[in-house]
Amino acid sequence: MGLMNDCLFCKIIKGEIPSVKVYENHGSIAFMDIRPVNPGHVLVVSKEHFKDLLEADDETLAAVAVACKKVAQAVKKAVNADGINLAANNGEAAGQVIPHLHWHIIPRFSSDDLRSWPHKETPIEEIKEAAEKIKNNF
Repeated sequence: MGLMNDCLFCKIIKGEIPSVKVYENHGSIAFMDIRPVNPGHVLVVSKEHFKDLLEADDETLAAVAVACKKVAQAVKKAVNADGINLAANNGEAAGQVIPHLHWHIIPRFSSDDLRSWPHKETPIEEIKEAAEKIKNNF
């Protein structure tokens, strides 16, 4: 798919926009988020331009997944985090701001007062119905 001229992350990958890089492998780079949720927040980005996880090829996803693991381990140690969130927003409705495959590595601390999204009590029949629809789409 290549790099796109107007994509912010593609410009960072090409060196047109500065970044604070912490890791790189054959298919991805990782750099510090300039608007971090917590200190140590890193973005792991595919080198090749894909809009999101759903568009990316398996080889790219494998490289990004390996980078996420390595970066998450390093971040957790470096900032002495109590935990790590890995988040990938796919699509505008899911909160994706930059349409380029990327994962957030967010260090978490027991005292950071961040909350995850609310869970909903759902009847088991609705859960089973959703599962059947998912199974039928492979």
